[in-house]
Amino acid sequence: MHKTPIATKLPEDYKQQIIDVKQKLRSQIGDVQGLFDQVCSKIESEIAAAREEERAQGSAWPEIEWSDLAAGKGSGALIAQVKRRGCLVVRGTFGRDAALAMDESMLSYLDNNHFDDVYRGPGDNFFGSLEASRPEIYPIYWSKAQMEARQSQEIGAVQSFLNRLWKFNSEGKVWFNPDISVIYPDRLRRRLPGTTSKGLGAHTDSGALERWLLPAYQNVFRNIFNNRFDEYDPWDAAFRPDVNEYDVADTTKCSVFRTFQGWTALSDIQSGQGVLHVVPVPEAMAYMLLRPLLDDVPEDELCGVAPGRVLPVSEKWHPHLINGLCSIPQLQAGDSVWWHCDVIHSVAPVENQQGWGNVMYIPAAPMCDKNLAYAHSVHDALKQGTSPADFPPEHYEMNWKDRFRDTDLNKNGLQGLGQDAAK
Repeated sequence: MHKTPIATKLPEDYKQQIIDVKQKLRSQIGDVQGLFDQVCSKIESEIAAAREEERAQGSAWPEIEWSDLAAGKGSGALIAQVKRRGCLVVRGTFGRDAALAMDESMLSYLDNNHFDDVYRGPGDNFFGSLEASRPEIYPIYWSKAQMEARQSQEIGAVQSFLNRLWKFNSEGKVWFNPDISVIYPDRLRRRLPGTTSKGLGAHTDSGALERWLLPAYQNVFRNIFNNRFDEYDPWDAAFRPDVNEYDVADTTKCSVFRTFQGWTALSDIQSGQGVLHVVPVPEAMAYMLLRPLLDDVPEDELCGVAPGRVLPVSEKWHPHLINGLCSIPQLQAGDSVWWHCDVIHSVAPVENQQGWGNVMYIPAAPMCDKNLAYAHSVHDALKQGTSPADFPPEHYEMNWKDRFRDTDLNKNGLQGLGQDAAK
């Protein structure tokens, strides 16, 4: 059996390490306030431009039809805008009828296996103190609808397009293969009409405390921590596949490098109905990293950061960023939305939701050594029907009827799990 990649052990004295690293980084940067002001100026300018795009076009999110993307018709102007905003809507990734059929298949899979009778509630507290409603997230990974989408030509074409927005050959190394993405099983969301939800507070995933304390993360953000913000490129993959997260028991984590997070709509999704928002400025991570170094933050704190939790964005510590959250546009079933792995995002609250709000989470995680190791563990979990290693060990599907089997993998699926596609 393949071993799951081992995350870094959380140091017992991490509070003291926070104090030590903040002193080190302040010394390294020099004029922290001056650098922070430079970052704020950039972010405020980009947020103002995004607001103008909303007024003029209805949304700050760039969009492309899947057929144009697959045909290589993504223009230079579109690519520049995606890199500026860090997000993208791909219209018609799947046909609307096909996506609605996936949704119906998911519902049958849940009903036929009596999920409502066996569900035990949320398996972790990954979102920590963020304001959140009772989750509408289902810890289901191995339905045929999910897996067939993950190994589909449609998703593969989008992943390759997105991965190629990154600089994956730098610092004398090829960091990943952009044209093969590993299968990263994640959950699905089903939100019923009439739902009232508090949503989910603004945050980023994949590394919180680690971004300051671990040397690999410091390498990723070296131009920020060396006071060379003008040289910082959020699209440079250098050192990103080398980073790990702290090993905190029975909580959600991420053992892969994702270029983009994403989901595909399984229902029509109306504007204003508890939808995804992002701060469409990939460079905003610099604000997050520098804010704890300012004088008004307690010396052993990082603006709400805690082990094993997402990286929170709050009105108290990050008002510029909270003011920049921009909504996705209205979607049809089959559209997919994607956002850069550093991009700050939230889910808006809703009262008496109109229509369904169903999505399945599928990211872009290009093939590299780190991702290959996790893909091997995913293959083991698929064969057993267990929860993937990055998620709480709930294991609902081990004995479920009609779940996807490893014998159902096509060439894309075999490659995405690190298997020989010729088998």
